[in-house]
Amino acid sequence: MGQVPAATRTLRVLRFLASQPEPTSIDRIMRACGLPRSTAYHLLTAMAEEGFVVHLPDEHRWGLGVAAFEVGSGYTRQEPLQRIARRLLADLADTTGQSAHLAVLHGRDVLYVVEERAPGRPPLVTDVGVRLPAHLTASGRAILAELPAAQVRALYPGADAFVQRHGTGPRTLSQLRTLLSDTRQRGYAVEEGEVTPGLSSVASAVLDHNGHPVAGVALTYAEGETASLAAAVRRTATTLSRRLGGPDRR
Repeated sequence: MGQVPAATRTLRVLRFLASQPEPTSIDRIMRACGLPRSTAYHLLTAMAEEGFVVHLPDEHRWGLGVAAFEVGSGYTRQEPLQRIARRLLADLADTTGQSAHLAVLHGRDVLYVVEERAPGRPPLVTDVGVRLPAHLTASGRAILAELPAAQVRALYPGADAFVQRHGTGPRTLSQLRTLLSDTRQRGYAVEEGEVTPGLSSVASAVLDHNGHPVAGVALTYAEGETASLAAAVRRTATTLSRRLGGPDRR
């Protein structure tokens, strides 16, 4: 094979890391991408300085960094995802009588990209373009629960990462891990008054063809049966995942 430009090598490393379920060793990266050790190390170091990868020294492994998530979130904010999701969210709002929204992960925040308001429901803070702390929202928790533990740790390295709105919600990585574990066992994420007092939300993650969470579908409500709303949200998220080539999790 001829000389491969540095940009091509970098993109190959990013693509390989994105295909892995968890951070991996430099030896695997070298073999998968056909790189000498010194080249792989220099590429990874430069990518880490820009935030695209993160080094986990205790585990001797490398994984995707926040900047890589921002690039992925930028893709999901493009019109294709919104076009596919808008009709599904409108149907979700119509059938449940509750306001529905779609959010994507952007660093440690979620960014709302689609909003379908149900008539007669209270006003919400989740307008399109609004960013909220992911660990406080149902949409964010649904997405975070589908990420590898090491990626969550990279996003929340210390107590300063846990922004508060009303004095509730997780304040440490340990508390967040417990919350995300409960979310996975339950099959959907919830938040109760942590974004807006008096309002609750339930959400489910949308997965792409790699099983990676690209968005969260949520309903926000003042009262009602969480379980029945959760079932409706999960159906919508599953349909949207299938249309993106993701797995069917019914």
